[in-house]
Amino acid sequence: MPLKHSLLAVLVMILWGANFVVIDAGLDDVPPLLFLALRFVLVAFPLVFLVGRPAAGWRAVVAVGVFMSLGQFSLLYIALDLGLPAGLASLLLQAQVIFTIAIAAVALHERPSRKQALGALMGTTGLATVALAHGFSSPVVPLLVVLGAALSWAIGNVVSRAAGVTSGLSLVVWSALVVPVPAAALSLLIDGPDEVGQALVNLSGIAIASTLYTAIGASLIGYGIWNSLLARHPAGSVVPFVLLVPPIGIVTAWLVQGEVPTALELAGGTVMLVGVAIATISRRAPGRRAPAVPSVPSEPAAPASSRR
Repeated sequence: MPLKHSLLAVLVMILWGANFVVIDAGLDDVPPLLFLALRFVLVAFPLVFLVGRPAAGWRAVVAVGVFMSLGQFSLLYIALDLGLPAGLASLLLQAQVIFTIAIAAVALHERPSRKQALGALMGTTGLATVALAHGFSSPVVPLLVVLGAALSWAIGNVVSRAAGVTSGLSLVVWSALVVPVPAAALSLLIDGPDEVGQALVNLSGIAIASTLYTAIGASLIGYGIWNSLLARHPAGSVVPFVLLVPPIGIVTAWLVQGEVPTALELAGGTVMLVGVAIATISRRAPGRRAPAVPSVPSEPAAPASSRR
């Protein structure tokens, strides 16, 4: 891949890694599910009137929206709002690679290669180490919630592959239509009309800027660049760049919020990322189709301290 394109891939990783702190700022003023609804309104409108429908059936587009966007991000935002640290969230979300391999093996009868199986085993070992380390000092519930987000993302990956959906801007925009109404309705149910109304009436400049960044910077610009790279280069050359997101997320949270992971969390995270790298990085020659691993990664969200 040319240096210019490699630098663009790194830029996307920076956008997605910095997204952690940006969303954290927005969650200070807005309930998580309402914040999610606002974000995806901006992802879908007005581009839905300008971008053609994706070359896929409605069922596939809706399923991608339900699992990759609504399911993944609603659980992720809730986990962050419950106090899951930023760096840990960005790391644990990469469990979707392990989940994708396992679900594809069952649902699509895609037998993982030995390299993928080894990577999944290492990733699972690292994941268990991180979970154990986190459980020593913090509640386990937020950790389980973010693993649910990773599982939802993995299901979306398999649905997308089974339907032959290509990950283009049109798919991002049209599948975003699935998110706002259910997210807003759940926010009304969970947070109550009074809190939702107060949040909307009293939107701060930080909340507005955070929403704009997550919708335009992380989703539209990030995905626009990412999908163009995937269209031009083998997935094995592009997808491994996503391994930069957790380190960037951890460093950003450390610099901005003073979040320092424990030694055991770092050790487990390193093992997990090595496993993910083994499972995703392909040595196949360009032009040959690599086995299914995850599809285009969704950008992770941002840290949040305990609030409600």
